[in-house]
Amino acid sequence: MEGIPVTVDDVRQILAGDTPRNVSQTDADLVRGYQNAMTFVLRRADDPNFEWNRELLVGIHDRVLAGRQEDGAGRLRVGSTRIAERETNTTVFVPPPGEEVPGLVDQLCETFSTMQAHPAICAGWFHVAFAAIHPFRDGNGRTARVLASLIMYRGGFRTPAFTSLEEWWGRRPDDYYGAFACLGNKFDASKDVTPFISAHVTAQLSQVRALDLRERTQRGLWIMLENLLDDRGLQERLTNALWDAFFGRPVRAGYYRGIVDVSAPTATADLKAATTAGLLDAHGERRGRYYTASTRLFKLLARELGLKEQIDSPDAARTIIITELSSRLLRRAQSQPTLFQVAE
Repeated sequence: MEGIPVTVDDVRQILAGDTPRNVSQTDADLVRGYQNAMTFVLRRADDPNFEWNRELLVGIHDRVLAGRQEDGAGRLRVGSTRIAERETNTTVFVPPPGEEVPGLVDQLCETFSTMQAHPAICAGWFHVAFAAIHPFRDGNGRTARVLASLIMYRGGFRTPAFTSLEEWWGRRPDDYYGAFACLGNKFDASKDVTPFISAHVTAQLSQVRALDLRERTQRGLWIMLENLLDDRGLQERLTNALWDAFFGRPVRAGYYRGIVDVSAPTATADLKAATTAGLLDAHGERRGRYYTASTRLFKLLARELGLKEQIDSPDAARTIIITELSSRLLRRAQSQPTLFQVAE
């Protein structure tokens, strides 16, 4: 949504300390900055002396922009600004002038400190109110979403399905930007922002449902991969490599070493052992070497599930295996309703 040209795979590598060659240092810094902002708010959330104030927002923003002073990191904006469509550059919203921003930010924090609503409603309100003020020159959307995550975390919702809507909105940018239509085309503190809050709460609930199924499906896959390694006497930590390879991500020794925290020789030995066992395929030589999932890996997983479909390609095999795991979980849930489903 923010125009940073990195893929999910790029982010995985950056956060593991192995920046892809196709990613600029600036973009890599912004990825790490967002992670830093999220970990910062989680550290601050349990502080018994926690307060909502201007300096908290400025500190989070500074981390979101990785301290890039040239982009206005950690400083409230001055002067006027506008929000425009990326494609046409047409103005869609005019925030308040810069001289009003400090007072509005203070008022935002003061008002929020007295709110007694459910955390999901509070998160939606703060998100849209912050976005309307648009207190920074850049990074307002990212900062607003981090702050919404902080509100959910402080409200007792501490699992990823609740604490961040980044992925959900990222897959539905039109819905996200469309939800701001309730603000009109110019800042007005009296606007009714119920439509945005409704969209925010709906997204929160939808994400919880979707991630619950996905996480249970992935947990089942992880256990299957662990069992394959155990049957062959291989290190359990190799599950990390098989996992990425299963999802079509090339695994390099540097990346693997970063996520399992082992020495370079140990990482190389692990990956070689998995290749010898027929679970991974090696490509390239020396520093250019990387590993992908073998056809045998997919066949073993399919056999474990009792599937008889022909494995024609990794993409087809991946879809068949994940679909079967998800279907089994859904059938089990339908036959034995959980508390979550009853409440729904």
